[in-house]
Amino acid sequence: MRCPYCSHDETQVVETRESDEGGVIRRRRRCLHCEKRFTTYERIEIALPAVVKKDGARVEFDPAKLRASMQLALRKRPVSMEQVDAAIERIQDKLLASGAREVPSTRLGELVMRELKRMDKVAYVRFASVYRSFEDVDEFRQLIRDI
Repeated sequence: MRCPYCSHDETQVVETRESDEGGVIRRRRRCLHCEKRFTTYERIEIALPAVVKKDGARVEFDPAKLRASMQLALRKRPVSMEQVDAAIERIQDKLLASGAREVPSTRLGELVMRELKRMDKVAYVRFASVYRSFEDVDEFRQLIRDI
C-alpha cells in the first residue's frame, strides 16, 4: 500500500477490524518511511457478468432494474419484498456461479421467469406474456396450460 503522505511503497498494518457484518475490513497502517498513520478500507467486489441485450449492446447488470421488472409483474400480488429480495439474490448467485463474463438478456429473463413461477403464477404469466411477446391468444393459452 502506498503512503498518501510521502508515496513510499512500504507500509505496515498496525490494526485490523471487520465492520458492516464482515463486508468491510478497516486497516490502520503506518508508513515505514515517514512514520505517519492512515486508514484503508477493503470491500468485497462482486463482479457480476455484463448483460448482452438482443441488439448486441452490453450493459452492466443492475439489480434495481431486475427488482423493478419483477415488482411490475408482482403488482397487487401477495408477495413480500423479502421474497423478491431472496429471488434476486438467487439469480445473482446463479450468475456468479456460472463464472461467465457476459450473460444474454434471454438467459436473465429465463431466470426471472423461473423465480416468478415459484413465487406467484399470475406474476409469472404477466412477465412471460411481455417477455415472450406473444403474437396471439393461442400462445398465451399454451403457457397457462403448461402451468
